[in-house]
Amino acid sequence: MIVLGIETSCDETGVAIYDSERGLRADALHSQVDLHAEYGGVVPELASRDHVRKTLPLVQRVLDDAGVEKSEIQGLAYTAGPGLVGALLVGAAIGRSLAYAWAVPAVGVHHMEGHLLAPMLEVDPPAFPFVALLVSGGHTLLVQVDGIGQYRVLGESLDDAAGEAFDKTAKLLSLGYPGGPALAALAEQGDPKRFRFPRPMVDRPGMDFSFSGLKTFTMNTLRELETGVTDQAERGQLHADIARAFEEAVADTLAIKCRRALQETGLSRLVVAGGVSANQRLRHRLNEEAGKHAAQVFYPRLEFCTDNGAMIAFAGCQRLLAGQHEPLGFGATPRWSLEELEQPGGQG
Repeated sequence: MIVLGIETSCDETGVAIYDSERGLRADALHSQVDLHAEYGGVVPELASRDHVRKTLPLVQRVLDDAGVEKSEIQGLAYTAGPGLVGALLVGAAIGRSLAYAWAVPAVGVHHMEGHLLAPMLEVDPPAFPFVALLVSGGHTLLVQVDGIGQYRVLGESLDDAAGEAFDKTAKLLSLGYPGGPALAALAEQGDPKRFRFPRPMVDRPGMDFSFSGLKTFTMNTLRELETGVTDQAERGQLHADIARAFEEAVADTLAIKCRRALQETGLSRLVVAGGVSANQRLRHRLNEEAGKHAAQVFYPRLEFCTDNGAMIAFAGCQRLLAGQHEPLGFGATPRWSLEELEQPGGQG
């Protein structure tokens, strides 16, 4: 089955073509980073308008790149949630309209299901069951994955997601947007021995996360030590040292919770996906932790860590192959738990 996938949940427009027999045929991505940079964060209305402008040209681009005619497309997949409601509606409207015009079935895909299945696009994909760490700007989840549509949430963020904490801390340090990569780059210049920030919620049982307190601790440390510092080099080093301590605290916390999840479930495979999974310090800590417990860690390639159309095309293809499809209408679900998803094959 040849499926066109459309991702428009936030600030990136992704379109891809996935072939169940030949794999990923083409993918294209438009980032809105430059559009939102002057505002220091995503402006939902601007995001929606940009998706309107960019989605159809990207559809034509991937058709051309894949050498696929419109008549060869056998299914449409689009992100139905969670995400920004206006942005979601753009992708849903375009996806459902193309499906109607081309007389093929369409399916709405859960954004986080797309992320947790992204490593399936690699040459050596993980086998079910596994534990998945989904870590991005809007979500931090630990999920037991027994199969497509068979998800049990083991832990989630009670406040700020890890990526959100990265962005807010980056703003405290006067870094640019997006904050996560900028903070990680600054942390490379930091002294790892100067500070040790707290690892939130690791001293209590469970696998939930909380990063708002760490963000506050970082802010208080910065304000206390920055007062009276006039030398720019000294101020710059302080910022780098704080960035390093913050990044290490987040990476360590995530690694500890992943270890607990593997131990509780008795599983030996860990999938890590979402934008923050591209962070190299986090990858190092997770690989280190996995090595201690004879576990394997699977990541998507770096370009598929952030939002992309390939993961939506793949996830949608699996559900379409199982006979799932949407009725003629369409909608969006800005808040949507993974545990609400049905196992494919139970819906037609």
